[in-house]
Amino acid sequence: MAGRPRTVTDDQILAATARAISRVGPHGLTLAAVAAEAGLAAPTLVQRFGSKRGLLLAFSRQASSDPAARFAAARDRHPSPLKALRAALIGMAGGIDTPEELANHLAFLQLELVDPDFREHVLAYANAMLAQIHGLLADAAHRGELGRRDLHALARAVYCTYNGALITWAVLREGTLTQWLGRELDVMLTSS
Repeated sequence: MAGRPRTVTDDQILAATARAISRVGPHGLTLAAVAAEAGLAAPTLVQRFGSKRGLLLAFSRQASSDPAARFAAARDRHPSPLKALRAALIGMAGGIDTPEELANHLAFLQLELVDPDFREHVLAYANAMLAQIHGLLADAAHRGELGRRDLHALARAVYCTYNGALITWAVLREGTLTQWLGRELDVMLTSS
């Protein structure tokens, strides 16, 4: 016997999870909060993910595949690899509007760094980010947008700039995160 069709996809639930994490952080997160955000009943989340931990693991797992799609979309919109790189990184930070929201995502990162089940996903995410950044830098070098450089080192530096800009924006609180990140990336990429 077939069950009722799903009206809310797992991707929609995981997007609702991201919004709820932004609002309350991983420790304040409840299945009821995610269910309300997704327009579902909490028992539906238990049926699909088993527990809050199962839901958060699914969220972390999905995030590790997110860079490829975001970078591909940026490549489609921007013929210049450096502009695509800038757009992809700014787009990834675009959903964070306040330092408090960033703090809540950093609290989730803390969980990912210490729990081995989550750690594999955050490591996959970091490697995916580095691969995507390196790919666009290699394209930029091939097209003459960059001089001769150690592209692996430059990819790591760009990734460090991206992550560091998130933190420094939250501390200094000047403008929006995307404005701040754009300026920092411009300095990094134009000095390359």
